[in-house]
Amino acid sequence: MNKILKGIKDLGKKKSEPVNEKPMNKILKEIKDLIKKNLKKYLPEVKETDLEENGDIFYMNGKNGTEFDWHVNDCLSSFMVFYNDKNNMGAVKLTLYNNGSISIYLYGDSGSRLVNEVKASCKASEEEILELAVILKAEMDDKGIFDSSIEKVSADIEIDKDKIEKFKEDKKYFDKIKAKMEMLNMCAVVSAKITKEGFKAGYMVRRTPHNEIDSGWQFFAGNEDDDYANDVKNFELVTLGYLDRLDSDVLKYIENPVGTELIRVSSSDFEKDNHTKGIYVEKRE
Repeated sequence: MNKILKGIKDLGKKKSEPVNEKPMNKILKEIKDLIKKNLKKYLPEVKETDLEENGDIFYMNGKNGTEFDWHVNDCLSSFMVFYNDKNNMGAVKLTLYNNGSISIYLYGDSGSRLVNEVKASCKASEEEILELAVILKAEMDDKGIFDSSIEKVSADIEIDKDKIEKFKEDKKYFDKIKAKMEMLNMCAVVSAKITKEGFKAGYMVRRTPHNEIDSGWQFFAGNEDDDYANDVKNFELVTLGYLDRLDSDVLKYIENPVGTELIRVSSSDFEKDNHTKGIYVEKRE
């Protein structure tokens, strides 16, 4: 009888012991520790109860997806912690790049004020970060799980080598997008008629670039006279991305080679300038 009672007692002990949780992927754990450390250091007034899900970290793959961010932006989708209020703005944003560098942005006043930007490095190798990217795609993107807490995702798993190779091969589908995005960060010379007076680009010409950030593109409204065109004060150096926000009609032509000269011939179209047609001049709406 004593043995039976002892067995029952031991069984009760075993039931009351906490069950070990599956360990989190070591990179995700490092991200979690970094966010917790910097929250405490730079936003000490923010309590867990002030944050969504008491400070859970959300993997924000819903905008572009893991593959897009990896192959185009050279990083994983952002890791975010949100304030738990009606505006639900970000408290922390962490970006892990494929070379291991990390950027952390911390926002105070319920997300309306940037408090600090912190640079760090991931302790994992680039191969391990790549493996995490493949895991997150398989366990989140491929399963239709987007912008979810990393606590709810099983990421501490072995990943098939074939899946890693397939992920790497998929880069070819994003090369063109990446090249265009890189170009949008390059500079162009733009007439103030476009940037300040509200005209659309009417004439665009691509010269030989002066340096690696120069696209070589120059844009005119098409109604500048010689005096205006010869005064450098009437031109600005802006990125092609900024110009695209002013006049998106030019975007489909910016990959044309050096020597290209195009004129606007309608509200939305350009054609090669053969010097036989006038420029269609129009203001933006």
